Order: sequence, then C-alpha cells, then structure tokens
Amino acid sequence: MGRRWKILIGVLAAIAVLLGVNALVTGAETKPAEVTEPGGRILALQGGQLQVVDRGPRGGSPIVLIHCFTCAIEWWDRMTPRLLRRHRVVAIDLLGHGGSEKPSSGYSIGNQADIVAEALNRLGVRGATVVGHSLGGSVAVALGERSPQLVERIAIVDTRSSAADEGDLGPIAALAFAPLIGDALWRIKPDFAIRGGLEVAFAPGFDVPDSFVDNVKQMTYSAYDDSAGGFDEYTGEASLAERTAATGKPLLVIMGAEEQIIDDPRAALAAYSAAVPDAQTELIDGVGHSPNVEAPARTAALILGFMQDDVQNRNAVRGRP
Repeated sequence: MGRRWKILIGVLAAIAVLLGVNALVTGAETKPAEVTEPGGRILALQGGQLQVVDRGPRGGSPIVLIHCFTCAIEWWDRMTPRLLRRHRVVAIDLLGHGGSEKPSSGYSIGNQADIVAEALNRLGVRGATVVGHSLGGSVAVALGERSPQLVERIAIVDTRSSAADEGDLGPIAALAFAPLIGDALWRIKPDFAIRGGLEVAFAPGFDVPDSFVDNVKQMTYSAYDDSAGGFDEYTGEASLAERTAATGKPLLVIMGAEEQIIDDPRAALAAYSAAVPDAQTELIDGVGHSPNVEAPARTAALILGFMQDDVQNRNAVRGRP
C-alpha cells in the first residue's frame, strides 16, 4: 500500500473517531429550563420542567396551544390576542423546545402528552380545546387518548396523518438526521442554513423571523432528533386520523394550501374526514404549513367558530336553546 493511501486511510479514521466523539458529546447534551417568554413561568413537574404562559379570563372555556417541531410558544403570538378576549389561553413549550427543559431522552409523543397533562392538572385546566400545530397536533391527539378528561375538542393545524403524507424536504434535511453526520452538522449549523430549513414551514417567499431561528438554536441535538423520531414512531403505529377518531372528540383540521411539508394537503384533509365524518376541515389559500403565523386572524376565527359550533351542536342534542 502506497504512502498516500496510508495517509488517506489515517485521515478517514481520524475523522470517524472525531465524528464518534462528537456524537457522544452532542447526544449527551442537556439544558435546564429557563423563562424565555414574557409572562412565562417554569412548572417543575415529575416528567420535567416546562415553560407555560397562562393568560386570559378564567371564566372562559380554556384553550391550550401546543407548538410545532423546532418551534416555541411565540409561534402563537400573532394569534393569541384574538383568543384571549373571551378565553383562558395556556401555551406550552414542549419538552426539548423553547424555554422548557432539554433532557437527553423522553421525547416520545406519549411522554410529551403525559407531561402536558401534568402541567394542565397543575394549572387546574379541564375540558379544553387543545390546538396543536404540526408536531403539536400529534401531542394534542395523544393527550385526548391518554387524558380524555382534560380535552373537550381537538384542533389540528397542518399535521400530517402518517409518514406517507410527508413531502420532499431535500437532501440537507435528510442529512440532519443521519447518524454521526447529523450530530456534526448540528454543531456547525449557521443561521442561514437554519433559516433555509425553516422556509419550508411557510408559503414560498415568507420572511422567517430571526426569533424562529433562535428557537432552533435553543434545542439540543437529542431533542431535535428524538422529537422527529417520536412523531414517526407514533404515527407509524396508527395514523393520526385513526387515533383521533378513536378519541371520539370533535375535530377541526386546518391546512395551508401552499403546504411544502405535507405532500398533498387536500388529500390529507380527506383522510381526516374519512376517519372522522363529522370533522370540520378548512384549507386556507395563500399560506403554507403555519397558518397560525401566516394567517393568524383567519386561523383564530376558525378555532373560535369551531368551539361555538360544537357548543351549539351539543346544546341542540340536549334540547337546550
């Protein structure tokens, strides 16, 4: 074997060792909870420390907001004022996101739902309209499965029902989850790369806020990788549409017509309608994967209308005016 080959093999071996060490370090990284939102507070729970923002009149029917993957409470900020006029609104940072604790494990959808349930019990919230965006939609459904007394109805915002609904996120996104390589990329990710990755969460041309880039940088690689894996495992066992139907909860599904993450939003809405015949479904023109950010007034109106319609339907069944 020639000298050059020996040098090349040595370099490759060194790179492999460095990647392995980096993976061990990155995978073991944890971060404590901290208040990052105005009005936020940290709840020390058995399942971990979660940041929550709890506002609005206590007499109103409660609304619980659960954000998307790599996101945080602030993704609801443009919509929340419209909900607060008559309702108590509780926004929660999922484990591994925003100001919540970032442990080395615990990112399954079932575990996320159980910690959210613990937070809601601590806050005295019952019979809530639980609104979940993308990853948060799966947590909302799991909450309805595992703690049905806490959930009156479920609203899903751009959450794919199964892995088959996922669009093409490109080679860079795939590399971010590759063993060893993903860990290494996480260490060196520049802001422009994060911003580019977030652009698929909106309609083409949307200007991604700097604070949304910061939300990604707040995460650890374990939180990033395991949260995505938790969603795939959860929907792989049964589709979200099937799981939602099994809860028996009234359902609203909202999607943006300019979706870049869900392959065919119309087909996805149809899948939910097929599983839950009484579900309300809405396709919003001109927006992408995040109607709560891109079209907050329209999204809030749909959620409030869904709540009102459900109350009227239940009163009609009971013979009440």
